[in-house]
Amino acid sequence: MNKMPDVYPTVVHMLAAAVAQAPDDEALVCLDERLSYAQYFRCIAWFSHELVDLGASGKRVGIVLGNSLDICVAMFAAQAASAQVVPCNPMYTERELRTIFEDADLHTVIYADEKHDVVSALANEFAIPNLIRIGSARRRLIAWRAAANMELPQPMPVPADLATLQYTGGTTGRPKGVNLTHCSVATNISQREALVPTRTDCERLLCVMPLFHVYATAMCLHNMVHSRGTMIVMPRYSPEAVFELLASERITIFAGSPTLFVGLMSHPQFTRTDFSRIYLSYSGSAALPEELLRRWEVATGAPVIEGYGQSEAGPVISFNPQNGIRKPGSVGLPVPDTLVEIVDTDEGARVLPAGEKGEIRVRGPQVMASYRNLAGETAATLREGWLYTGDIGEFDSDGYLYIRDRKKEMAKVSGFNVFPREIEEVLYLHPGVLEAAVVAVPDSYRGEIVRALVVPRSGDLTVAQLTEHCTANLAKYKVPATVVLVSELPKTGVGKIDKNRIRAELASRTASEPVR
Repeated sequence: MNKMPDVYPTVVHMLAAAVAQAPDDEALVCLDERLSYAQYFRCIAWFSHELVDLGASGKRVGIVLGNSLDICVAMFAAQAASAQVVPCNPMYTERELRTIFEDADLHTVIYADEKHDVVSALANEFAIPNLIRIGSARRRLIAWRAAANMELPQPMPVPADLATLQYTGGTTGRPKGVNLTHCSVATNISQREALVPTRTDCERLLCVMPLFHVYATAMCLHNMVHSRGTMIVMPRYSPEAVFELLASERITIFAGSPTLFVGLMSHPQFTRTDFSRIYLSYSGSAALPEELLRRWEVATGAPVIEGYGQSEAGPVISFNPQNGIRKPGSVGLPVPDTLVEIVDTDEGARVLPAGEKGEIRVRGPQVMASYRNLAGETAATLREGWLYTGDIGEFDSDGYLYIRDRKKEMAKVSGFNVFPREIEEVLYLHPGVLEAAVVAVPDSYRGEIVRALVVPRSGDLTVAQLTEHCTANLAKYKVPATVVLVSELPKTGVGKIDKNRIRAELASRTASEPVR
């Protein structure tokens, strides 16, 4: 394990250090747009002053943008203005965004032009005073790249300030806002660096993952500024574009997910692509089968380093070491200054030995401060200094962590957390639904998919109507892959819907079965 590098007070200080040391180096690339570190900094500095003038300091700034240079500027500028960033999935529907906007008490929203109708309606509903509309026909946050130099607002944020409010799915169907301090975020960068170090002044990382997600923020956006590398941002994913960029942009690090790796390796262009410059790939969210790990490494010459994390932990908890033993199927070793224990699932107080499965709990400086507006859930999750993850795992005799089960009822669809309870609540909003049950089943491409069984109130309800209803109220990846209309749902002896039986029956069907 490498020595843990010094921790910056905040990521804003980290950015300032990168600019001071490498102003002319290339920082960002997206399609035909490129920014040096000096240009990147000017855009951030000018926009951060605009946010300060709007009164955003100490408030929360929502960001509803897809992958672009603008979202990179917006994320850093909001924090440089001493505001708390609230990244939002731009695929979210009005219903999904409403919950976040209401809970976050937003002062400003920076949003993509195509989300105007949704965002402006919610801003009126919740009296959000400031809207900043971004688009090629509107304004761009990179417009300041040729402006005069500007210093960052003073005073700069301090480690104890709240940096990010990251919303994550909740078992009740309501997203939970994770409060992360600047100390948590900045420390976690150095912790990850100790296990998976990046080279300085030479990395070129391809960011395919969505930048509103904590994985991409940590492993791409912040990672490249820390190493003074170049982040190549893909605005929209396509395997053909990935293969082209790997060569044309001389990519050295690829940050992906199991779904991406599976999709790329099944593409006919995979065997014809030059991977010679790549020396490292990251993967998170689920374990890659050993055979796929081997195939990727043989074809590219670069290992896939797998890790484990969650929004509540800054996000990185463990990683297979880059310069050490890597164990397929394992999520590696805990990052420095972090205690990870396996405890009994009843009380969570008895520490279990290697080889025994139990709940994973974590203690470290990267752990969240709280859930916003959820004192009860905070108290249940943060107990006596420990973060109880809700994940089931075990250690082997060498101290490597293995994830054996996920949080109850949670699915991982193409790397995104999906909670069946939320989908069930949406289904129950349809007047034709009497009962509904949603479960996750394995899928060879997406990792998992969600399927729904619905008991209609009358015979005129159709699957097409339910699919249209879900599409209008859920992000695309949450819409059930299959909806089945049934006369009744299986129940347990005490009258509860028997999801174990449903899951077993649906898992036996082919993953490619169409919606019906």
